Amino acid sequence: MKIVIEGEDAILLTATEGALTIEGESPEQSYSAFHMLGSALAYCTFSVLYSWASNSDLDGGDLQVRVRWEFADNPHRVGQIWMELLWPSLPENRRAAAQRAAGLCAVHATLSHTVPISTELKV
Repeated sequence: MKIVIEGEDAILLTATEGALTIEGESPEQSYSAFHMLGSALAYCTFSVLYSWASNSDLDGGDLQVRVRWEFADNPHRVGQIWMELLWPSLPENRRAAAQRAAGLCAVHATLSHTVPISTELKV
């Protein structure tokens, strides 16, 4: 897998051979916690779709997932996320099913619901 940082608010996940790599558009670009959040959603969605494709006799080799987000304030956070499934070889008659399958990603479900977070300071 390869994750390309496309800016402060976007990543693109592409299937590649070998270990996971993270690339930026420039050496100064850092991989932030927000990029990690987007990458988790992209990787989970990719995994679900690739498995679905394998079980449906479809080629998932050209599947890419782009995740973009917009920040919100008070408090500073991700306010909205957009995900694009780039899959040129997917037959038109399978597109609606693929979109439904993408929604089965557990990270997607987690982000779609309020998750209580407990923080405990231990000294």
